[in-house]
Amino acid sequence: MLYEAFYLLQERGADRLIAMLLRRAVITAFDLDNTLQEVLALLRKYAAVPMSLADACLVRMSEAATDPLILTTDSDFSIYRRHSRQVVPCILPR
Repeated sequence: MLYEAFYLLQERGADRLIAMLLRRAVITAFDLDNTLQEVLALLRKYAAVPMSLADACLVRMSEAATDPLILTTDSDFSIYRRHSRQVVPCILPR
């Protein structure tokens, strides 16, 4: 998902994201191989949205985390649900 963040930030904020990675304020600990079935189920469930693989991975990561918060510009996260019924905690720009 970092590739999507870097793409969206481009030159405006990539340096700050790199600094967060170096400080370990952002940790990458997702392994698609170990959660592939759950991610594929999300892709099927939200096929009409449509959900991207990156979005499905983020929703799945929110399910695995104890206190998740997703920072996104993607308004589809207001549609997605974690554990089928729970709102995905996220911050969207206004």
